[in-house]
Amino acid sequence: MSRSPYLSSAPSVSVIMLKVLLALLPGIATYVWVYGGGILISLALATLTALLAEAAVLRLRQRPVLPFLMDGSAIVTAWLLALALPPLAPWWLVVVGTLFAIVVAKQLYGGLGYNPFNPAMIGYAALLISFPVLMTQWPSPLELAKVSLSFTDQWHYIFMRSLPLGVPVDAISSATPLDYLKTQLILQQPISDISNTPIFGWLGGRGSELVALAYLLGGIYLLQQRIISWHIPLAFLATLTLLSGTFHLFAPGLYASPQFHLFSGAAMLCAFFIATDPVSGPTTPLAKLVFAAGIGVLTYVIRVFGAYPDGIAFAVILMNMCVPLLDAYTQPRVFGHEK
Repeated sequence: MSRSPYLSSAPSVSVIMLKVLLALLPGIATYVWVYGGGILISLALATLTALLAEAAVLRLRQRPVLPFLMDGSAIVTAWLLALALPPLAPWWLVVVGTLFAIVVAKQLYGGLGYNPFNPAMIGYAALLISFPVLMTQWPSPLELAKVSLSFTDQWHYIFMRSLPLGVPVDAISSATPLDYLKTQLILQQPISDISNTPIFGWLGGRGSELVALAYLLGGIYLLQQRIISWHIPLAFLATLTLLSGTFHLFAPGLYASPQFHLFSGAAMLCAFFIATDPVSGPTTPLAKLVFAAGIGVLTYVIRVFGAYPDGIAFAVILMNMCVPLLDAYTQPRVFGHEK
C-alpha cells in the first residue's frame, strides 16, 4: 500500500516548453494552409537566431550553454515572435526582432526567470515602432490572392524581395481585417458595408479566423495538460467580449461585434500563449484575473481608439509593468496570521 505524503513532481521547464510548442502546431499547420509555406521560413530563421543568440550571451556570461538551450524557452520565444510577424516579412526583420527579444528582453535581465517583460512582445513592439511599413504588409489568404506564390516564390521574396516577372506587390498583399476596418470607419463607412467585403469571414478575417480557431484548439490542450490555468484566458477573452459587446450593442454601425474581435488579430494567440507566460505574468489567482482583464481593456482601447490596428503587444507590455504591484496586493492570507 502506498503511504503519504502523496507528492506529485512538477514538470520540468523543458517538458512545459515542449508542450507549448506542440500546442502551437495546429495553428502553424492552419497558417501554412491559409497563407502558404513562407511562415515556415520565418519560424526556422527565428529559431536559429534565438539559439545562436542565447548561446553567445550565455558564453559571454560564463554560464553553461547546453542546459539553457535544451530547456526550449528560446524556441518558444522565437516561434511566438515569428507567428506575430507578417509571414512574408524580409529575413533580416525576423533576425533583428529575435535578437532584440533574446538578447535585450531576456538575457540582459538575467535570462529565463528574471525577465520582467514578455520577450516576444518586446521584440514585436520594437519592430513595429522601427519598421511600421514592413510590419503592416500582410499577404492575402491564398483563396483571395490575385496571384498564388509557390514556396519557392515566397522564399525568393523573403530573402531577395523579388517576385515572379510581372507580379506586382499589390497582387499578393492586402490590409488585415483590423486595419481595413479602422481605415473604413475613419472614412465613415458603416460596419454593415465594411463586413461585406471579401476579406471578412463568418467570425473574423477570411482565413485568419481558422488560424485563431486552431490556436484555441492548442490552448484547450494546454489547459487539459495543466500547463496553464484558466484564469488568464478566461479573464482576457471575457473582458474583450464584454467591452466589444457593449459598444456593439449601443452602436452596431460604428463598433464591430465581439466575435470579430475574438477571431481577428492575435487575440487567441495572446489568450493562451502570450499572456500566460509564467515569468512575466503574475502568480496569484486574483492577480492573474486582474492582469488579463487589464490586457483585454487595453487591447480594445488601442484597437478602437488608438493608432495601431491591434494592441496586443503594447497591452501585454504595459500590464507586465503592473505585475509586481498585483502580486504584492493579492497575496492570500497566511494561515494562523492576522490579516
